[in-house]
Amino acid sequence: MPRHARVLPAGVPVHIVQRGHNREPCFFADRDYLRYLDHLKEFATQFDCAVHAYCLMTNHVHLLLTPRGAESATLLMKHLGQRYVQYVNRCYSRTGTLWEGRFYSCLVLSEWYALACYRYVELNPVEAGIVQHPRDYRWSSYSKNVADSPDDFLRPHAAYAALGNESSSRVSAYAALFDKPLEQNVIDEIRKATRGGYVVGSRRKPRGRPRGPVMRKIGSVPI
Repeated sequence: MPRHARVLPAGVPVHIVQRGHNREPCFFADRDYLRYLDHLKEFATQFDCAVHAYCLMTNHVHLLLTPRGAESATLLMKHLGQRYVQYVNRCYSRTGTLWEGRFYSCLVLSEWYALACYRYVELNPVEAGIVQHPRDYRWSSYSKNVADSPDDFLRPHAAYAALGNESSSRVSAYAALFDKPLEQNVIDEIRKATRGGYVVGSRRKPRGRPRGPVMRKIGSVPI
């Protein structure tokens, strides 16, 4: 029986994690990371998702984005995953799946947690012991988010935009967020929310029709 498309509320940021099957590698060479990013840009535009941050690790992917439609994020991940698997299978003469089932996700309702998720995503290589600072990792959005010139792909979240009135002040304030490590309790909270499929900071699953400004139908987020 086919699964229903996962519904995530339009206009609400979401942190997404997609892992390789059995935690095996998804990327094998520089060209693979570049191809994934090309497809991410293509389908984010096609399905109207504003991407704020990303990090491509060897065996999994982190995205922080805001979908503009109820099924935008699901369609993005479906087409992105399928297109990239086709590429990998063709290039490496393999067959079958690459991903570990459906993606994990959590909603991010507050600006404080939005900035925490920015840091969580871009600090992943540091947390994994690959680099000492996110600026040294090529396959994340950190270098783009601390650049004075705007990127032609990333779209700043309101919390990022509120860091300063000018580009230079925003960049300086954003870079300063990485002077200290993200608190372990915040890391644990984001991880649990993402794996459990609930709103980060609330420990509740986004079922039914939530109160407050988000008044769209939200399906359960099975993980």
